[in-house]
Amino acid sequence: MRLGKISDSVLKRSVLKQIKAKRQEVINGAGIGEDCAIFAPSDGSASAVSQAAVLEEADMVRVLVKCANNLATAGVCPAAVLLTLLLPAEAEEQLLKRLMAAAENTCNMLGMQIAGGHTAVSRHVDCPMACVTAYGVPMHSADLLAAQDAAVEALTKGKRTGGESPMFTTRGAKPGQDIVLTKWIALEGTAILARRCRQQLLERYPAHLVEEAAGFDRYLSIIPEAAVAVKSGIRVMHDASEGGILAALWELAESSGVGLTIDLRKIPIRQETVEVCEFCGVNPYILASSGCLALAADHGEELVGQLSREHIPAAVIGRITDSHDRLIYNEDEKRYLDKPAQDEIYKYIE
Repeated sequence: MRLGKISDSVLKRSVLKQIKAKRQEVINGAGIGEDCAIFAPSDGSASAVSQAAVLEEADMVRVLVKCANNLATAGVCPAAVLLTLLLPAEAEEQLLKRLMAAAENTCNMLGMQIAGGHTAVSRHVDCPMACVTAYGVPMHSADLLAAQDAAVEALTKGKRTGGESPMFTTRGAKPGQDIVLTKWIALEGTAILARRCRQQLLERYPAHLVEEAAGFDRYLSIIPEAAVAVKSGIRVMHDASEGGILAALWELAESSGVGLTIDLRKIPIRQETVEVCEFCGVNPYILASSGCLALAADHGEELVGQLSREHIPAAVIGRITDSHDRLIYNEDEKRYLDKPAQDEIYKYIE
């Protein structure tokens, strides 16, 4: 199989179809584009759990931010993490100390506590690997709490028929809604490439451009924009991560069973990303894009204004449609959105 996230067809065939056992407390479970499991026990409480792993290298910032972002798109506030670290046999204790310090610094920035985990050394790994399970609790928002109360009440009265969630899921986008995108695409991939190719890039570009691109990690959290969205009554959010913005848009449409039209020229992208991706020969639209949040909004421009007032860049890039066509327009050119492809970061690594 290809490196990275498995394809949708393999996921459906070999993972999702094998999951048959169900419990009433699990309101939202495994599915295309679903990055959180949401639980609502009969006592009326609600919580969410997300998991992420970084297998190429134990990049603690990336893996922890990814988990926190997944929780934020479900309308919950990241609270605690369980951290698993697997180290190669030749690793020294100083490496473990550095990884844990990086994890603690990142968790402190995100408002999370490291609540436990597991650390082991194995001859079967050749570089440090990290896996995180994060736990979240509802954000403090009247809109969110009202939605949670209604869903929990329906659940406890035995009225759960359509998979109602006391939080939010990728499902639920409706025809006629605008698609809003926050910040810029390919931030995560740009930062990785800029750091790995720093010396080569410095031979072509000014140092300020290379250093700015390498520092894009500071934009990776989508918690601030998710909080604005919750307060604005948004119910459908999906963070763009592995596979880039095109994968995120496909998953958003596939999960909701809708179509979409996208104006490629309106998708926000930093000039540093353009330069780094051209140098490395990768497609920024299929490049790891943590830090970029896609939202389905009834009034997209109004949401863009609300985000702008919180100093969060955003743009309306398209609309949800009632067909199953997923179309991308680039001036007079029209093409169909393909199923998610392998992230371009693996193309570069290979």
